[in-house]
Amino acid sequence: MKKMRLGKTDEFLPAIGLGTWEMGGGISPDPSNDKESIKAIVRAVELGMTHIDTAEYYGSGHTEELVGRALKEIGRDKVFLTSKVWPNHLKIKDMIKSVEGSLKRLGTDHLDLYLIHWPPEDISITEAVKNINTVLERGYTRYIGISNFSISQLKEAIDASKNPIVCDQVRYNIEDREIEREGLLDFCQKNGISIVAYSPLNRMGISITASKLQKIAKGRNATPAQIALAWLVKKGVFAIPKAINEKHLIENAKAGDIELTEEEMKFLE
Repeated sequence: MKKMRLGKTDEFLPAIGLGTWEMGGGISPDPSNDKESIKAIVRAVELGMTHIDTAEYYGSGHTEELVGRALKEIGRDKVFLTSKVWPNHLKIKDMIKSVEGSLKRLGTDHLDLYLIHWPPEDISITEAVKNINTVLERGYTRYIGISNFSISQLKEAIDASKNPIVCDQVRYNIEDREIEREGLLDFCQKNGISIVAYSPLNRMGISITASKLQKIAKGRNATPAQIALAWLVKKGVFAIPKAINEKHLIENAKAGDIELTEEEMKFLE
């Protein structure tokens, strides 16, 4: 599995990690597939996808509980663990309560990366970023970042932060290229901030580029989904696809080893 540097840190993460949205429920808990979800998380780490991304919002905390149960099998030291704080928990007392709740559900004493899930609504970005810096300085997390921030919001966050903002986690895939159009991708790459792409397969709704993906996939004995992930990796972007099926997990992991050529990248533009 190819690894890439996280921001300006000395941390190198696998290019492909594991997203956990809808494992254990969407906006409310759903225990119907708990065993399968835990098994998938364990298998993902075995396959080299050691970056596990979750959030307090997922399954109203139940997803974090499932990740925590998987970590007991895996070993905490084998995983780079990311979680996120919901935008109505960004005041300092609420954020401390949130991060402590996440840690309890995950069964760990620290996160590797803690993100502001969405830009704040009832307080300023400056205050929210100051508060997440406090979370870092108290030892709850090793790194901090943001998610779903526009370029102007990211610039405000950078100005407000005493510690490095190491990533912006955003929706990005071969068909949804808003971050390219608005200049966010270019800005982050010039300033040493990693982009982490969620929905990297567009929930397999890829249609505009489907025939192009299929053509390259056929020539490489790969799947279109693998080529879509490899496209992101070639762009220097981390991807965190969610998968439970073992076949898909294996495909996703192998995508991290596919190196697309410049000609193939131009063909996919």
